[in-house]
Amino acid sequence: MRAARLIKMVLLLQSRPSMTAGELARELEVSERTVARDVLSLSEAGVPVYADRGRSGGYRLIGGYRTRLTGLGRSEAEALFLSGAPSALREMGLADVASAARLKVSAALLPELRDAASGAAQRFHLDAPRWYHDPETPELLPVLADAVWDDRRLTVRYLRRDREVVRELEPYGLVLKAGVWYVAARAAPERSASPPAGAPPDGERAGFRVYRVDRFTAAAPTVPSEDLRSGPPGADPVRAGRFVRDPEFDLPAFWSERAAQFRRSLLREEVVVRLSPRGVRQLPYVTEPAAAREAVERATAAGGPDARGWLTVTLAVESEEVAYGQLLGLGPEGEVCEPPALRERFAVAARRAAALYAPSEEAAADSR
Repeated sequence: MRAARLIKMVLLLQSRPSMTAGELARELEVSERTVARDVLSLSEAGVPVYADRGRSGGYRLIGGYRTRLTGLGRSEAEALFLSGAPSALREMGLADVASAARLKVSAALLPELRDAASGAAQRFHLDAPRWYHDPETPELLPVLADAVWDDRRLTVRYLRRDREVVRELEPYGLVLKAGVWYVAARAAPERSASPPAGAPPDGERAGFRVYRVDRFTAAAPTVPSEDLRSGPPGADPVRAGRFVRDPEFDLPAFWSERAAQFRRSLLREEVVVRLSPRGVRQLPYVTEPAAAREAVERATAAGGPDARGWLTVTLAVESEEVAYGQLLGLGPEGEVCEPPALRERFAVAARRAAALYAPSEEAAADSR
């Protein structure tokens, strides 16, 4: 731990002209006294750290000193590609690794380029969670992230509707969608020391599925069975509790396809709505945008607006209850035509709204 901190201090001083004890303490998450002790240790080890005294003083490296400790490790290089999503890195437990990688890159740059990282960070920032929702980090997210990085099998407990199930999974990738974490995983096929002759490869035995990370109640690396552990050592990753990734698996493409399937699976019912020109423009903002666009395109191709400019569309919705809450947002710019039960609910709502906004008898008398 201390050795890593000393290396980080050298990299920090190498990437900046000078740093105060307070700045170093904040970066290293230690006290200023610890910083002073670490500087002394570096000096004794031959690292030329110089202390400038006075109010504007600080620590700096002298004599053009350059460390050769700037080679990126594998985990640091991988984390660097995620450094544009700082909140996601923190939740997966990779913030320190990414910080070390950025420092090494900064230390390796020419002096005139060292402000590139901070310049980019001040211009672009990714804030993934939705508005009005406090982000919650699933407790088991770091465990899943470690398994994804290491291609390690997991034995998990997962809440599925009203019951808890146990699964052995091969976690391929993590996705952060609107503040919610998901893992793309494949149910681990049955493995043995001597698979049956002609057995299909893993990819043909089980498909990939999406699991919400906050529904995992337990997750731990899978312990290989005794017959695998007792076999002769070799390159088979299964003996170490790992799995062989399918080289054809594409996480972005998989997620895009599954997300589209999920959206379509939710839209199980249809309603017929007449829309004013303004209602047509508002529809994607109160209902599922893709479904709204498809409904408008179909209606436009089938005949277009009537003489008053109103367009009648058939809209796919999740349920009548959901449609009621969504289409109320159209106000007088939309008229629900079918189904009859939903139309009656809107008629009742319209009468209640009219009663609320009708002038009182007193106000009506005053106006006469």
